[in-house]
Amino acid sequence: MSTTLSNPAPLGLMGFGMTTVLLNIHNAGFFPMDSMILAMGMFYGGISQVIAGILCYKRGDTFGTTAFTSYGFFWLTLVGLILMPKMNIGVAPSPAMFMGWYLLLWGLFTGGLFIGSLRYARVKQIIFGSLTILFFLLAARDFTGSEVIGVIAGYVGIFCGLSAMYFSMAQVLNGEFGREVMPVGKAVFK
Repeated sequence: MSTTLSNPAPLGLMGFGMTTVLLNIHNAGFFPMDSMILAMGMFYGGISQVIAGILCYKRGDTFGTTAFTSYGFFWLTLVGLILMPKMNIGVAPSPAMFMGWYLLLWGLFTGGLFIGSLRYARVKQIIFGSLTILFFLLAARDFTGSEVIGVIAGYVGIFCGLSAMYFSMAQVLNGEFGREVMPVGKAVFK
């Protein structure tokens, strides 16, 4: 019986990427918030990333553990913030600007992870760099009430999510073929 664990990152990246794309298609103004986004946020964006983070822990991957479990719980808290007031469990953040602080804190956290990502493949740096920008744009949208900033954030989020989906598939396919089928770029620092 082998004790080698498979790479959980593609699962977490795809859960993050697909959910991020869907939410940001909404943020860009293409369709309203609906149960599809909330379900993806809970189950694929949320639970799959928590599972991936726990598996990263078993592999001794501190970066993956921190990133995947944190963003998995981000999705679960975000869905909770939307659904709980509708179920008469607590009240929605008031004023709406208070959501800006929630998003700003996630932006600061992500900025720290972006610095850590400089030791990894270029596409990982792109994901964390664009995610940092996305959180700051979403916070600015909520602080200012600007719909234009929200739409810009939506497009940044779509790019970020597609980047994560690419990195997920690159890891799967590069691993399956034993060579670089989909390029991921080099680290800035070793």
